[in-house]
Order: sequence, then structure tokens, then C-alpha cells
Amino acid sequence: MSQLLVQEKEIVVPGETIAEGMDYIPSKGMYRSGEQVKSAHVGLVYIEGKVLKLVPLSGRYLPKRGDSVIAKVTDITMNGWIMDINSAYSAMLPLKDATPEYVEKGADLTKYFTFGDLVFCKISNVTSQNLVDLSLRGPGLRKLNGGRALKIAPSKVPRLVGKQGSMVSMIKKYTQCQIIVGQNGLVWLQGEPEQELLTIDTIRLVEQRSHLSGLTDYISNYLAEKCGPLSDEQHNEQVNDDVQETI
Repeated sequence: MSQLLVQEKEIVVPGETIAEGMDYIPSKGMYRSGEQVKSAHVGLVYIEGKVLKLVPLSGRYLPKRGDSVIAKVTDITMNGWIMDINSAYSAMLPLKDATPEYVEKGADLTKYFTFGDLVFCKISNVTSQNLVDLSLRGPGLRKLNGGRALKIAPSKVPRLVGKQGSMVSMIKKYTQCQIIVGQNGLVWLQGEPEQELLTIDTIRLVEQRSHLSGLTDYISNYLAEKCGPLSDEQHNEQVNDDVQETI
């Protein structure tokens, strides 16, 4: 008889038994030992029917094709830009995927992006040798001017974004800051200085309490105390977001 030994969002450690029996299906971060499903990392357990998932609480970002990331220019070549994507692997933004303009051979590429620039882009390819290509071809992808950037653990990104973007949408409404969250754990934000600091504090709270239940209500109460209640228009928008979250 199969038996689940942990609860949803419970923290487990390497080697800990999560389930017994053959009915439960382990996914990445878990392994089967006989009829037992065990954890390979420290992380949070998520249960989707009979499929068990583990979200690690630490570790560097592993690039995946299609991910939206925030990247920083670290070097410039004749064919494009070398980018830091907060990973063990650097990435390349090729000239052909960075601008629709015709660029003459030997042109000064710093007129497009220079050292230290932040760019919101997509991962277009990851080879078997972990060579990563980036692209700016897509809606919303662009250079990020001004603002502030901070790092969070890549494993905490889903909690910061929330279901269908509900958490980050709520933070935006209260603080009136622009926020872009990269799947690689880099976050860019821009707004009034005091609101930027509040946004950073709020993001750190989400990161620290990501493993706890009731996080959305906690953050909502925290922001309401700091900013006051939402206007009627903002409240209606938030209600619509909450309704969509349940669809």
C-alpha cells in the first residue's frame, strides 16, 4: 500500500523518505530507492496528484530554453555581447538577435549595449555543452534603463511571481513601481525612491517566508500597513486578478 509521508510545502533534506509504494511518481530532485521515494536536495515538496515535485531552496540558476531572464553585459565581441545570467554558465547575445538594424562589420557595438547594461531577454538555445544563446526578439524584451536590480534565489521566483502573476501584480499596485522578474533570480524595479526601497523590503519578505502558508495575505497586510488601502480602481483590479487566479 502506497503512503505519503510528508505534507504539501514541507521542507525535506537529502535522503529523507517522501513516500512509500509504487503509486507516487518522483520528479527532478528526487530518486527511487526500492519502493521508497527520497529527496536528493534540501527543498519544498509539492504534490500534484501522484506526481511529487521538489523545489530546491538553494543552488545556481540552470538555463533553460524559453526562459525570460535579466542579463548583464560583461564583455563585447565582434559578433555580440557576453552576458552574465546569474548562472555557472555565461551566455551570448548575438548581434543578429539583438537588433533588427543592419550593423556594418567593425561597428561600435557600445552604441547598443555597453559594459554593465542590464537587458531583459529570452534564452533561445542551450546546447549539450551548456553554451547559452540569448535573444531580444519578442514582446517586452529590451534594455533596462535606470532603476535598481537585486538578486533572489532562483528557486524563490515562482513564489514572488505568484499564480498567474498575482503576487508581483499586487506589489506593483501598492508600490506603483515597475517590476520585471527574471527566471534566473534577477529582479529589476523602478519607481519613486521610497517606493523602490519598500518594494525591495517586500521582495525580501517574500523570499524569507516563501516556504510558509498564507504568504499572499501576509504580504497584502504588510503593504496595506505601509501604503494604506488600495483605491477602489486598484482594489477592483486586484479582485479581478484573484478571480483569474482560480480559473
